[in-house]
Amino acid sequence: MPDSEDRKNDAPKRPPLRVGFLISGSGRTLHDLLDDVDNGLIDLDVRLVLASTPNASGLQHAEFRGIPAEVLERTGFLDGGDYSRAIFGLCRDNDVQIVVMAGFSVHLMIPEDFQHRVISSHPALAPAFTDRTLYGRRIHEAVLARGVKVSGCTIFFVDQSHNRGPVILQKAVPVSVDDTVEHLESRILYEERLALREALQLLAEDRIRVEGRRVRTVPSASGTLQA
Repeated sequence: MPDSEDRKNDAPKRPPLRVGFLISGSGRTLHDLLDDVDNGLIDLDVRLVLASTPNASGLQHAEFRGIPAEVLERTGFLDGGDYSRAIFGLCRDNDVQIVVMAGFSVHLMIPEDFQHRVISSHPALAPAFTDRTLYGRRIHEAVLARGVKVSGCTIFFVDQSHNRGPVILQKAVPVSVDDTVEHLESRILYEERLALREALQLLAEDRIRVEGRRVRTVPSASGTLQA
Protein backbone atom coordinates (compact mmCIF):
# COMPACT_ATOMS: atom_id res chain seq x y z
CA MET A 1 0.00 0.00 0.00
CA PRO A 2 1.39 3.46 -0.84
CA ASP A 3 2.03 5.65 2.18
CA SER A 4 0.53 9.12 2.67
CA GLU A 5 3.60 10.82 1.18
CA ASP A 6 3.26 8.77 -2.01
CA ARG A 7 -0.43 9.61 -2.27
CA LYS A 8 0.34 13.33 -1.79
CA ASN A 9 2.99 13.22 -4.54
CA ASP A 10 0.58 11.41 -6.88
CA ALA A 11 -2.18 14.01 -6.35
CA PRO A 12 -2.91 16.14 -9.41
CA LYS A 13 -1.17 19.51 -9.31
CA ARG A 14 -3.49 22.49 -8.98
CA PRO A 15 -3.32 24.73 -12.08
CA PRO A 16 -1.66 28.14 -11.63
CA LEU A 17 -3.77 31.04 -10.42
CA ARG A 18 -4.98 33.10 -13.40
CA VAL A 19 -4.13 36.71 -12.61
CA GLY A 20 -4.67 40.12 -14.18
CA PHE A 21 -2.53 43.11 -13.22
CA LEU A 22 -3.68 46.73 -13.18
CA ILE A 23 -0.79 49.19 -13.33
CA SER A 24 -0.23 52.91 -13.68
CA GLY A 25 3.56 53.24 -13.55
CA SER A 26 6.76 51.23 -13.56
CA GLY A 27 5.16 47.85 -12.95
CA ARG A 28 7.77 46.99 -10.33
CA THR A 29 5.37 44.66 -8.54
CA LEU A 30 4.53 42.88 -11.80
CA HIS A 31 8.22 42.50 -12.62
CA ASP A 32 9.06 41.12 -9.17
CA LEU A 33 6.23 38.58 -9.22
CA LEU A 34 7.11 37.41 -12.73
CA ASP A 35 10.64 36.79 -11.44
CA ASP A 36 9.12 34.82 -8.56
CA VAL A 37 7.16 32.71 -11.07
CA ASP A 38 10.36 32.02 -13.02
CA ASN A 39 12.09 30.97 -9.80
CA GLY A 40 9.29 28.57 -8.86
CA LEU A 41 8.26 30.56 -5.79
CA ILE A 42 4.64 31.14 -6.80
CA ASP A 43 2.10 29.51 -9.12
CA LEU A 44 0.73 32.29 -11.33
CA ASP A 45 -0.51 32.48 -14.89
CA VAL A 46 -0.55 36.19 -15.78
CA ARG A 47 -3.34 36.51 -18.34
CA LEU A 48 -3.56 40.26 -18.74
CA VAL A 49 -1.87 43.57 -17.92
CA LEU A 50 -4.05 46.68 -18.00
CA ALA A 51 -2.53 50.17 -17.72
CA SER A 52 -4.35 53.40 -16.93
CA THR A 53 -1.95 55.38 -19.14
CA PRO A 54 0.17 54.64 -22.23
CA ASN A 55 3.10 56.12 -20.31
CA ALA A 56 3.14 53.22 -17.84
CA SER A 57 6.60 51.76 -18.33
CA GLY A 58 5.44 48.51 -16.76
CA LEU A 59 3.80 47.65 -20.10
CA GLN A 60 7.30 46.73 -21.27
CA HIS A 61 7.35 43.77 -18.87
CA ALA A 62 4.20 42.41 -20.48
CA GLU A 63 5.51 42.99 -24.00
CA PHE A 64 8.83 41.30 -23.21
CA ARG A 65 7.05 38.17 -21.96
CA GLY A 66 4.28 38.08 -24.54
CA ILE A 67 1.52 38.81 -22.02
CA PRO A 68 -1.62 40.44 -23.48
CA ALA A 69 -1.65 44.12 -22.53
CA GLU A 70 -4.16 46.94 -22.92
CA VAL A 71 -4.27 50.65 -22.14
CA LEU A 72 -7.56 52.00 -20.82
CA GLU A 73 -7.52 55.68 -19.90
CA ARG A 74 -10.18 57.03 -17.57
CA THR A 75 -10.71 60.07 -19.81
CA GLY A 76 -12.08 57.85 -22.53
CA PHE A 77 -15.15 56.89 -20.51
CA LEU A 78 -18.28 58.74 -19.46
CA ASP A 79 -17.92 57.96 -15.75
CA GLY A 80 -16.22 55.69 -13.24
CA GLY A 81 -18.89 53.04 -13.62
CA ASP A 82 -18.33 52.69 -17.36
CA TYR A 83 -14.57 52.62 -16.81
CA SER A 84 -14.83 49.90 -14.18
CA ARG A 85 -17.16 47.81 -16.35
CA ALA A 86 -14.71 47.99 -19.24
CA ILE A 87 -11.81 46.85 -17.07
CA PHE A 88 -13.63 43.93 -15.49
CA GLY A 89 -15.10 43.00 -18.85
CA LEU A 90 -11.57 42.49 -20.16
CA CYS A 91 -10.71 40.49 -17.04
CA ARG A 92 -13.68 38.20 -17.71
CA ASP A 93 -12.70 37.86 -21.38
CA ASN A 94 -9.25 36.68 -20.30
CA ASP A 95 -10.62 34.29 -17.67
CA VAL A 96 -8.89 36.12 -14.83
CA GLN A 97 -9.50 34.69 -11.34
CA ILE A 98 -7.73 37.35 -9.26
CA VAL A 99 -7.07 40.99 -10.12
CA VAL A 100 -3.99 42.63 -8.59
CA MET A 101 -4.07 46.42 -8.31
CA ALA A 102 -0.34 47.08 -8.44
CA GLY A 103 0.03 50.82 -8.01
CA PHE A 104 -3.12 51.42 -10.06
CA SER A 105 -4.07 55.03 -9.41
CA VAL A 106 -7.74 55.07 -10.49
CA HIS A 107 -10.60 54.21 -8.12
CA LEU A 108 -12.73 51.32 -9.37
CA MET A 109 -16.22 50.09 -8.61
CA ILE A 110 -15.96 46.36 -7.88
CA PRO A 111 -18.75 44.33 -9.52
CA GLU A 112 -20.54 41.59 -7.60
CA ASP A 113 -18.79 38.72 -9.38
CA PHE A 114 -15.38 40.17 -8.47
CA GLN A 115 -16.05 40.63 -4.75
CA HIS A 116 -13.07 39.17 -2.86
CA ARG A 117 -11.28 38.67 -6.16
CA VAL A 118 -9.43 42.00 -6.31
CA ILE A 119 -6.41 42.54 -4.07
CA SER A 120 -4.05 45.39 -3.39
CA SER A 121 -1.37 46.44 -0.91
CA HIS A 122 -1.00 49.41 1.42
CA PRO A 123 2.44 50.45 2.79
CA ALA A 124 1.23 50.79 6.38
CA LEU A 125 -0.76 48.73 8.87
CA ALA A 126 -4.34 49.41 7.76
CA PRO A 127 -6.65 50.84 8.91
CA ALA A 128 -3.89 53.23 10.05
CA PHE A 129 -2.77 55.90 7.58
CA THR A 130 -5.43 55.11 4.97
CA ASP A 131 -6.71 58.66 4.45
CA ARG A 132 -7.34 59.47 0.78
CA THR A 133 -4.81 62.31 0.96
CA LEU A 134 -2.03 59.84 1.83
CA TYR A 135 -0.27 57.93 -0.93
CA GLY A 136 3.26 56.92 -1.84
CA ARG A 137 5.91 58.56 0.30
CA ARG A 138 3.31 60.75 1.98
CA ILE A 139 2.28 57.68 3.98
CA HIS A 140 5.79 57.20 5.35
CA GLU A 141 6.11 60.92 6.05
CA ALA A 142 2.90 60.74 8.08
CA VAL A 143 4.13 57.66 9.95
CA LEU A 144 7.36 59.40 10.96
CA ALA A 145 5.58 62.65 11.84
CA ARG A 146 3.16 60.75 14.10
CA GLY A 147 6.03 59.02 15.89
CA VAL A 148 4.59 55.50 15.77
CA LYS A 149 6.96 52.69 16.72
CA VAL A 150 5.72 50.09 14.21
CA SER A 151 4.60 50.40 10.60
CA GLY A 152 4.52 47.79 7.86
CA CYS A 153 2.32 46.70 4.98
CA THR A 154 -1.15 45.30 4.45
CA ILE A 155 -2.46 43.01 1.71
CA PHE A 156 -6.23 43.26 1.45
CA PHE A 157 -9.27 42.57 -0.69
CA VAL A 158 -10.38 45.74 -2.45
CA ASP A 159 -13.96 46.86 -1.82
CA GLN A 160 -15.76 50.16 -2.23
CA SER A 161 -13.94 51.70 0.76
CA HIS A 162 -10.49 53.29 0.51
CA ASN A 163 -7.73 50.83 1.48
CA ARG A 164 -9.96 49.32 4.17
CA GLY A 165 -11.16 46.06 2.65
CA PRO A 166 -10.83 42.70 4.46
CA VAL A 167 -7.20 42.14 5.48
CA ILE A 168 -5.52 39.04 4.06
CA LEU A 169 -2.21 39.48 5.88
CA GLN A 170 0.10 42.10 7.34
CA LYS A 171 3.82 42.41 7.95
CA ALA A 172 5.19 44.65 10.69
CA VAL A 173 8.31 46.81 10.32
CA PRO A 174 9.86 48.59 13.34
CA VAL A 175 10.25 52.36 13.07
CA SER A 176 13.31 53.90 14.69
CA VAL A 177 13.64 57.43 16.02
CA ASP A 178 16.33 58.19 13.44
CA ASP A 179 14.46 56.71 10.45
CA THR A 180 14.21 58.60 7.19
CA VAL A 181 11.40 58.30 4.68
CA GLU A 182 13.79 56.59 2.25
CA HIS A 183 15.02 53.99 4.74
CA LEU A 184 11.54 53.18 6.02
CA GLU A 185 10.13 52.98 2.50
CA SER A 186 12.90 50.59 1.43
CA ARG A 187 12.30 48.19 4.33
CA ILE A 188 8.53 48.22 3.84
CA LEU A 189 8.84 47.66 0.08
CA TYR A 190 10.87 44.53 0.78
CA GLU A 191 8.22 43.16 3.16
CA GLU A 192 5.43 44.22 0.80
CA ARG A 193 6.83 42.09 -1.99
CA LEU A 194 7.06 39.05 0.28
CA ALA A 195 3.58 39.64 1.67
CA LEU A 196 1.96 39.96 -1.75
CA ARG A 197 3.69 36.82 -2.95
CA GLU A 198 2.52 34.95 0.14
CA ALA A 199 -1.07 36.16 -0.25
CA LEU A 200 -1.20 35.19 -3.91
CA GLN A 201 0.21 31.75 -3.19
CA LEU A 202 -2.43 31.22 -0.51
CA LEU A 203 -5.06 32.16 -3.09
CA ALA A 204 -3.43 29.85 -5.64
CA GLU A 205 -3.73 27.01 -3.11
CA ASP A 206 -7.38 27.93 -2.39
CA ARG A 207 -6.58 28.47 1.29
CA ILE A 208 -8.32 31.81 1.83
CA ARG A 209 -11.82 32.10 3.29
CA VAL A 210 -13.61 35.42 3.86
CA GLU A 211 -16.03 35.52 6.76
CA GLY A 212 -17.60 38.97 6.93
CA ARG A 213 -14.73 41.38 7.51
CA ARG A 214 -12.35 38.64 8.63
CA VAL A 215 -10.09 36.53 6.44
CA ARG A 216 -9.17 33.03 7.55
CA THR A 217 -6.33 30.85 6.24
CA VAL A 218 -7.19 27.15 6.09
CA PRO A 219 -4.62 24.33 6.47
CA SER A 220 -2.48 23.29 3.56
CA ALA A 221 -2.74 19.84 1.99
CA SER A 222 0.05 18.72 4.34
CA GLY A 223 -2.02 19.76 7.33
CA THR A 224 0.08 22.80 8.21
CA LEU A 225 -1.90 25.83 9.34
CA GLN A 226 -0.56 29.31 8.66
CA ALA A 227 -2.22 32.29 10.35
